Amino acid sequence: MRVGAPRRSTSWAEAVASVDELLIEPFRGELHAVVRPPGSKSLTNRALVCAALAEGTTVLTGALYADDTEAMLHCIHGLGAKVELDRARQRVTVTGVAGSPATEGALLDARQSGTTSRFVMPMAALGRSTVVLDGSPQLRARPMGELVDALGTLGAEVAPLGEAGHLPVQIDGAGLRGGTISVRGDVSSQFLSGLLLSAPCMAEGLQVEVSTDLVSVPYVRMTVAVMEAFGAQVEVADDHRRIAVASTGYSAVEEHRIEPDASAASYFFAAAALLGGTVRVEGLGRGALQGDVAFVDVLERMGAQVDRHDDAIEVRGTGVLHGVEVDMADISDTAQTLAAIAPFADSPTTISGIGFIRAKETNRIAAVVTELQRLGIDAEELPDGLVVRPGEPHPAAVQTYEDHRMAMSFALVGLRAPGVRIADPGCVAKTYPGYWDDLASLRG
Repeated sequence: MRVGAPRRSTSWAEAVASVDELLIEPFRGELHAVVRPPGSKSLTNRALVCAALAEGTTVLTGALYADDTEAMLHCIHGLGAKVELDRARQRVTVTGVAGSPATEGALLDARQSGTTSRFVMPMAALGRSTVVLDGSPQLRARPMGELVDALGTLGAEVAPLGEAGHLPVQIDGAGLRGGTISVRGDVSSQFLSGLLLSAPCMAEGLQVEVSTDLVSVPYVRMTVAVMEAFGAQVEVADDHRRIAVASTGYSAVEEHRIEPDASAASYFFAAAALLGGTVRVEGLGRGALQGDVAFVDVLERMGAQVDRHDDAIEVRGTGVLHGVEVDMADISDTAQTLAAIAPFADSPTTISGIGFIRAKETNRIAAVVTELQRLGIDAEELPDGLVVRPGEPHPAAVQTYEDHRMAMSFALVGLRAPGVRIADPGCVAKTYPGYWDDLASLRG
């Protein structure tokens, strides 16, 4: 199957759901496209947690419907929240549990979603019921020990049902009392965000001391912004090493709007820089909450022109693509996007600060280097990143390791180089079910 012009009778999302490989057709000419990616996964899942813990009913607009957010919807429903879906209008109505989840014997399935598992575990511990939290084999392999230990310090009983420090776990809720806790910040910011999201519902609130440098700081800022939108009171030190959350609970929000996903937008921004022409992404502008909008700053350094508006960002390819040296610790979800276009630059590109992404859906550093080498590109791992040297990609089938970002980013290579095939293209459903439709739409 090929990605070319969209079909009339079906969407590419439906067409690729069961195929093993997808051939990406090279793009001819310049881009002139307007795209609006689906709602942010990160913002949707954070808002769902706050709405589920709030007192009253909240309406989320612009919400993402994808595997990761479906997992969160399943889990908050299992914890007692009432959920009503309006997929056609991208709306979710949530009636919360007022800080007290109470569903005895629930089995919560986080599927492949790291954010869901790490946000839901503290939520479940707030209640006074016994629940089991599990996920896919891929998620079971991801580390959870730091969060399990933190919840134990706060008074929860979280017992492994398999390998220690991993899912599945049994959570015997006794209500989290809160207090003061020290957590590491160099493993995953999701652990910290998960604790913060439940903190307003802890009897003593929560004071967190971060014992190491914090990775992905923009994601923690995003967490705090969503919490405050639901009435939380949060004090954050300038260096993000101390965070205090008052025991206020959450209040429902009549309408909470979710902005488009900036990580997803990175593929279209990169396509413009790679192919020439202009891509305008609507719904993301100067005031966007998501740190990944800073990916356009990297493209600007590489030679692209970037115009930032109040509610849109435009990237124009200039026909020049320079290699860069860049620390992507704060925008790590776009590292694969940069690596995919780096072979077409005029000098090497070095990405640093992302050693922690080895513990994502797959070892993202090793996977990127392996697949670039499969395409004939000179790439190598570094202790905290990778280096990619210019070259002409060869035809090959890119393996995606059940990682949605591997599929979406390496599709960009096929827009320039012939013969690039993407294995397991349906894995994009994790966060962007309509990705192949939107990629095909770039062709007009």
